[in-house]
Amino acid sequence: MNKQTLCLVFLSFFVASSYAQLRQNFYQSTCPNVESIVRSAVTKKFQQTFVTVPGTLRLFFHDCFVRGCDASVFLATPNAEKDHPDDQSLAGDGFDTVIKAKAALDSNPNCRNKVSCADILALATRDVIVLAGGPSYSVELGRRDGRISTKASVQKKLPHPSFKLDQLNTMFAAHGLSQTDMIALSGAHTLGFSHCGKFSGRIYGKSGIDPTLNRQYALQLRQMCPINVDPRIAINMDPTTPRTFDNAYFQNLQQGRGLFTSDQVLFTDSRSKPTVNQFASSNSAFNQAFITAITKLGRVGVLTGSKGEIRRDCSMPN
Repeated sequence: MNKQTLCLVFLSFFVASSYAQLRQNFYQSTCPNVESIVRSAVTKKFQQTFVTVPGTLRLFFHDCFVRGCDASVFLATPNAEKDHPDDQSLAGDGFDTVIKAKAALDSNPNCRNKVSCADILALATRDVIVLAGGPSYSVELGRRDGRISTKASVQKKLPHPSFKLDQLNTMFAAHGLSQTDMIALSGAHTLGFSHCGKFSGRIYGKSGIDPTLNRQYALQLRQMCPINVDPRIAINMDPTTPRTFDNAYFQNLQQGRGLFTSDQVLFTDSRSKPTVNQFASSNSAFNQAFITAITKLGRVGVLTGSKGEIRRDCSMPN
């Protein structure tokens, strides 16, 4: 066995042993009402603004893909993760959802400083999905919070709108996620929005409109995103049911209505097209695949046991 293979075996064992310590009843003896307290706080925030849903979901993804699911994206240190261009568009309502859930837990004497910010984010993510009409699922708990957050660590760690299938698969595979997992997680684009600059090249390219883009849809996008548009203008990722967690995203791809290149390629590439068709025809199949994928995502790079700690404030180091 060569050194590279040995390293991979050791890494696989280390990763498996870390997330194996996660369990659904982790706070049973320390904060037994953790789920209901977080759910109540998330629901209250949701009633104030729908941005709570896509903001929290995207925050969880960005946190887990950089340094693992350790809430390091919350740290407000100099040159932190949130200062990287790929994170600057994260919605403030996502951060606020977790901070308010943390405050609700800390107002309970039994739960004060007992629940990690990383676990609160994982729970809040499940709760916003349910509030948007998506599936409920059990959340594994026991993550500890990271104390390191660097701008540099974000570089080349998050997928870009221009990615093709091989680039997406490579990036997700690095975290133990399969192509099916990647496609299911991409289905989260059934919620949320994007700014015009992220896809302008598809509607104002040198050769005109991207041929993989539905022309009528492209012309609608041009109306909403004229040249020199205000950069604050945002467009729904899902033009049909933007406030409902459903499989419409995949049905849109079948019609050439994927907003990003990285969306539409899932249908135009013959390797991923069958999965898109399966999810488009069955909301149940999509939901099941999404639950599997987001559970695996929640295990990425977790800190457990003595390797991490509970931060008293999600947004600042102790």
